[in-house]
Amino acid sequence: MNWAEAGFDLLGTRVLWTDLIGNVAALATVLLAIRRSIWTWPVQLTASVLLLVASINAHITGNALKQVMFGALAIYGWIRWSQGTRDGQELAVRPATGPERAAMIVAMVAGTAAVGVLFFTTGLSWGAHAPLPEGYFLVAADAYIFVGSAVATWAQGRALVDFWLIWVAVDLVGVPLAFRSGLVVSGTVYGIFFLLVLVGFVNWLKQYRSRGVVVAI
Repeated sequence: MNWAEAGFDLLGTRVLWTDLIGNVAALATVLLAIRRSIWTWPVQLTASVLLLVASINAHITGNALKQVMFGALAIYGWIRWSQGTRDGQELAVRPATGPERAAMIVAMVAGTAAVGVLFFTTGLSWGAHAPLPEGYFLVAADAYIFVGSAVATWAQGRALVDFWLIWVAVDLVGVPLAFRSGLVVSGTVYGIFFLLVLVGFVNWLKQYRSRGVVVAI
């Protein structure tokens, strides 16, 4: 057994260290994001690497690609937040504008359709190999999580309060899919994420209202 497959048995379920440590780091990312700490991005980058390995071992290609995307967006967010907190300034959060919200909705719908077709025709999603019509649902869920995660992380990089709500929508699908895939730790942590996301949304909204009008970053 190589290091990527190392783990332990808990109540009859195999738990991978990469899945466990990666999700602990991902959980820390959410807590840091609530506090608007720049450290959320390097921690997210670390979590992405570990969960990439876990996803590859679980043969969930869509989730593996999502972790690659997370890593790239972590670098983007790190740069944007560094600019927004230059000279010791506090990160200025704000709600998305009407055009920004419209663009994110279009990206979610069109992106899910496009990525879903790509996942199904190329077999990149494990759901593409499942019996129909279940396979269609699994591929669509995989694509939705992938695109939703990208949009949410992009919005987080721009310090948009709305990114928390996008994560709510993603977690509603991601939690049951993770359990079905055998990633028990991921499913449990995603459930905790759901609660923390609600806390983060309220926290950022209060922060925005206490500051009044802010400059977009």
